[in-house]
Amino acid sequence: MKRVVAVFLAGVAVFAEAASYVSPECLAVTPDGQRAYVTSATGGRLLVMDLGRAKVAGEWLLKNETERPRGFWSSLFGGGATAGSADPSGVAVAPDGTVFVTGGGADGFVQRFAADGTPVVQAAAGHTPLAPVVSPDGATLYVLCRFDACVRVFDARTLSVKATVPVLREPFAAALGAGGRLLFVANLLPACRATDAVVAASVSVIDTSAGHAVQHVLLPNGSTGVRGVGASPDGKHIYVTHTFGRYQLPTTQLERGWMNTAGLSVFNGETGAYVNTALLDDVDLGAANPWGVAVSPDGKHVVVAHAGTRELSVIDRAEFHARLEKAARNEKVTEVTKSATDVPNDLSFLVTVRRRVKLDGDGPRGVAVAGGTVYTTVYFADALAALPLGDAAAKPAAVALGAPVDLGKDPVRRGEMLWNDGAMCFQHWQSCASCHPDGRVDALNWDLMNDGIGNPKQTKNMIYTHLTPPTMVTGIRPDLQACNRKGLTHIQFVVRPEEDALCLDAYAMSLTPEVSPYRVNGALSAKAKQGERLFKRAGCAECHPGDKLGAHGERLFTNLKKFNLGLGVGNEEGREFDTPTLVEVWRTAPYLYDGRALTIQELLKACNPQDAHGATQKLDDGEIDALAEFVLSL
Repeated sequence: MKRVVAVFLAGVAVFAEAASYVSPECLAVTPDGQRAYVTSATGGRLLVMDLGRAKVAGEWLLKNETERPRGFWSSLFGGGATAGSADPSGVAVAPDGTVFVTGGGADGFVQRFAADGTPVVQAAAGHTPLAPVVSPDGATLYVLCRFDACVRVFDARTLSVKATVPVLREPFAAALGAGGRLLFVANLLPACRATDAVVAASVSVIDTSAGHAVQHVLLPNGSTGVRGVGASPDGKHIYVTHTFGRYQLPTTQLERGWMNTAGLSVFNGETGAYVNTALLDDVDLGAANPWGVAVSPDGKHVVVAHAGTRELSVIDRAEFHARLEKAARNEKVTEVTKSATDVPNDLSFLVTVRRRVKLDGDGPRGVAVAGGTVYTTVYFADALAALPLGDAAAKPAAVALGAPVDLGKDPVRRGEMLWNDGAMCFQHWQSCASCHPDGRVDALNWDLMNDGIGNPKQTKNMIYTHLTPPTMVTGIRPDLQACNRKGLTHIQFVVRPEEDALCLDAYAMSLTPEVSPYRVNGALSAKAKQGERLFKRAGCAECHPGDKLGAHGERLFTNLKKFNLGLGVGNEEGREFDTPTLVEVWRTAPYLYDGRALTIQELLKACNPQDAHGATQKLDDGEIDALAEFVLSL
């Protein structure tokens, strides 16, 4: 498989043939610990690993049988109905060795394989299914649908849908608690206004017998990028990894470790109760972008993969919990921690309890433990790393999953790697992806230094930034290139060669929008078509014209101008703001420069009293909903 990369430098398109990549991301180990299955996130296949011989034993090619009808996206880019993506996004192994694989993007699927690789049955699973989880008895399969914001419950034998359970924003990982009674679902991003007193992502706790969410438990203020969930062998403890944004402080605090830190939150696997959050960083060295988390079968170690710092955290589980219990009794644990409330602010809490192990290659993500060895997928190195847990002096070994990776001729891929690389930051506290996961938003307001102190603003989506200058909320940077370079010096606090900046440019320019979940078979719904007419009637199209196109026909839905619509408050009163593209606005809540509007409906009514932001005050609730549905379909 090859792909063609178009990189636009100085307005000139340079086309290069880039190598295919394995992009290992998720893995699951068989009950006997002899075999692992690794997803190839960009290769349309599942790798079968012989763990005893440390080699690839085979691969299963995947095919998504779901066809995408001709609609908006096909008409925009040409072509008719085509088979959906078959790139896998998750894998799970049942107690009897049956394998379940999710994948397929907007036309998502789940597929069941026999232990010998024979495909048994495939079923539609929604928009971007991932993180399959099998019940202890092997009868039920839980699949997260990232952009449908739900968990679909399947009969594991037939893959018929038994229930659909709504959760919150972009469910990304899950694990079952004790006895399989509770399912813990990590929602990637906060689902609240950025102006709320607490802005944080939540863990949804689902009662598997009742088929509904028991509660949505907020993580500590500033928690976002919730990527991993792991359970202890007895299911009594659940571990959740996330970025911990100190968004209420100016970014000058980066050098003190108070901008983005890495969190490991603990839940009671029997009751669903939140226990506490420990920091995975050290006092002078961050541990950016924690991803997968797993517990060893003997229960002795919790292992976390740090995608941003090329390492594993290996935590002594018994000592970790002893410290948590001591803090809960209001006893002194460290010079900082003298009570449970001190733990999330203590960069020394895990000193002597955790060791950090460096890996070869960038982007460790998935984690699994078998036979006393922890395995982790190394995304940008196309490798599987193995580390024996019983020997503290042991060095990780790497098993190559494909051809040697050379990113020297692929600026897009290298740019993606750098985007996710915490080493790009002073003391490794964060990467570009900490605030822009997948090149999108973290739903937090940040007080950046480019326009003074005391005026925090929303993180922006990077989609089409190269086509819609100027950049940033106030248009303070003339273009994407300037934005990236100032971000390195003023947010990451580093000086990097121009080559790195060019690669970051190339990655940002390569981003393409996801299909909106509000579309029906790729096309506007009847309600959205009504909203499109209202969009024009209300004057929205004057500032967000759909006929303004990018270099390759991209519909931009912005006139590239700045306006003062009377939306600025406090230090921002009278400020002109850049008119953003509406493409992927369904993915970028909350809205307005300070995230005060939770929904498009709220933006159009409550936050638009003078009709400066379109003539919407005389529209009834049904018309507002229709207008919102059109906007959310872009």
